[in-house]
Amino acid sequence: MKLLTFKYKNEEKIGVLSEGGSSVKTIEGFRDMNDFIDKGGKAEVFGEEIPFGEIQLLAPIPFPKQDAICLGINYMAHAEESARYKKEAFGGERPYPVYFSKRVDEAVGSGMPIPSHRDVTDTLDYEVELAVIIGKTARNVPEGKALDYIFGYTIINDVSARNLQTRHQQWYFGKSLDGALPMGPVIVTADEIAYPPELNIKSYVNGELRQNSNTRNMIASVEQVIVELSSGMTLKPGTVIAMGTPAGVGMGFQPPKFLKSGDVVECEIEGIGVLKNRVE
Repeated sequence: MKLLTFKYKNEEKIGVLSEGGSSVKTIEGFRDMNDFIDKGGKAEVFGEEIPFGEIQLLAPIPFPKQDAICLGINYMAHAEESARYKKEAFGGERPYPVYFSKRVDEAVGSGMPIPSHRDVTDTLDYEVELAVIIGKTARNVPEGKALDYIFGYTIINDVSARNLQTRHQQWYFGKSLDGALPMGPVIVTADEIAYPPELNIKSYVNGELRQNSNTRNMIASVEQVIVELSSGMTLKPGTVIAMGTPAGVGMGFQPPKFLKSGDVVECEIEGIGVLKNRVE
């Protein structure tokens, strides 16, 4: 299923996208997507069918229950461009994943604006990432069983203020500005994507292809991350894990190509769709 959260006649609803994408069938009996996932993610009672053009698309999980868990520099080519931007030596190895959290006041849906935050940054950047949504409580997940705990996948744009990352020597503030987590357009349930996911992943800015890779190139796999994290922390249903971005972010260019007001960013992952947002 392709699941989405949307507004229709000023009411927030969840639903299933039709096969051709022309309509949405509402799912009844749940408060929101978090409640749906908490209760097992089974769509049993459907309501009206609404033409897609009549809805306002929101992020699939507008208000995640916890900070998003993110992986830094999880593609080797991105690790190289990141080190180059920060004028650091790069040894060519990433033996352990880099984890950080991203505060989410409210996730931004496809078609909604990204705040430019011109008052605090002039180095706003984009990062297309595959996000894994946990479907049931995960603690001490054994190797080979991670798939059992995956509800589905979506796309996020890990919007980042590079000057704040550099200034504070850690990533929390620079990654957590209001509106810095575009998510969507849908959640694709895990049964619809072959495991492990090997999906083409791209981003465009104003139609220019910037990032172009495949999730098979991730250094730490989805399996490794779920097994490792759950060995010491409980992953609750609805947890969002962003799996890192490939090379081609704005800071990787010489000179850098940071976002400015009016820019349109499109994040695309095979089998999921396109997350499109304009910088306001």
